[in-house]
Amino acid sequence: MKIAIIGTRGIPNNYGGFEQFAEYLSLGLVKRGHEVTVYNSHNHVFQGDNWNGVQIIHKWDPEKKIGTAGQFLYDLGCIWNTRKHKFDVILQLGYTSSTVWGWLLPRRKSIVATNMDGIEWRRSKFSPRVQKFLKWAESLAIKYSDHLISDSKGVQRYLMNQYEAPSIYIPYGAEVFKNPDGKVLEKNDLEPYQYNMLIARLEPENSIDKILDGVVMSESKLPFLVVGNYDKAYGDFLLDRYKNNPQIRFLNSIYDINILDNLRYYSRMYFHGHTVGGTNPSLLEAMSSSCTICAHKNVFNETILGRDAYYFVNSKEVAQYLDQKDLDLSFVPNNIHKIETLYTWDNIINQYEDFFKKIIKPI
Repeated sequence: MKIAIIGTRGIPNNYGGFEQFAEYLSLGLVKRGHEVTVYNSHNHVFQGDNWNGVQIIHKWDPEKKIGTAGQFLYDLGCIWNTRKHKFDVILQLGYTSSTVWGWLLPRRKSIVATNMDGIEWRRSKFSPRVQKFLKWAESLAIKYSDHLISDSKGVQRYLMNQYEAPSIYIPYGAEVFKNPDGKVLEKNDLEPYQYNMLIARLEPENSIDKILDGVVMSESKLPFLVVGNYDKAYGDFLLDRYKNNPQIRFLNSIYDINILDNLRYYSRMYFHGHTVGGTNPSLLEAMSSSCTICAHKNVFNETILGRDAYYFVNSKEVAQYLDQKDLDLSFVPNNIHKIETLYTWDNIINQYEDFFKKIIKPI
């Protein structure tokens, strides 16, 4: 099969969840003998046209110069370029800035499958006008896609209830982290299991201030690590709000997976505050890194973690968990078992391969 992946900044991952997913999926499909093309921003740090067997097409991306409007122009360039090729499947990751051009997708010669990501229009960081646009973009994704993919059962139910649109459920994948190295902690002056942490984009819907208010309220004096890009307005707000609390350490973004895995592995408790979206990759990575997880209580997190996590809805509950002396020892092995049986990358890639084989048009 000839498969194209659009909708990301590109691979190898240097940005976020969809980029990481595109990296793993494209490599896995290439190893299975398929031809895979991933569209990259011309600004991407990798400038080659082939990465470990994955074909790379760079397209002009003016986002750094003109802001959000640049995303739309980048997606237009990617979609227009797909018309010049004969892909069996075009996998579109997300829809926020691409589906306005959905009518240009070459659906007569390619099957278009869209991973619907989370319920973007519910994100609190967006103004009512932007939320209205995203709701419209969501409907366009359904209109211009031949097939839909949900990475969360919560999203799958939402699409059916809201649009009567069926979708196949395929979550993200993860690999169990088996080689911890405590030397990573030394660089940050940390002791094993003597700190708590979160990893997330620093955005309001990820409950960052709610979690950190809980840290302030807590009697615990352990360091609390915040890993995420703080070079935006909300990041400035957080830095200013907690500047007088030395317990809270902002580490900015970290893309080295070995460092992230070790920080997660040796943490006492890992907080996952995401409230909107599907199966977040960082949650699976926390599970695979043997974290004791405290997650925001919502359908997206509960369908993944089940009973194997602590849940919070407010800062007071965050503080209570931070102050809890004895943690439930069953959470970690139960979540590792989920990764090994449900969320392995081999399993996820196999599901995508089988799905693509079923939907491609006969020659």
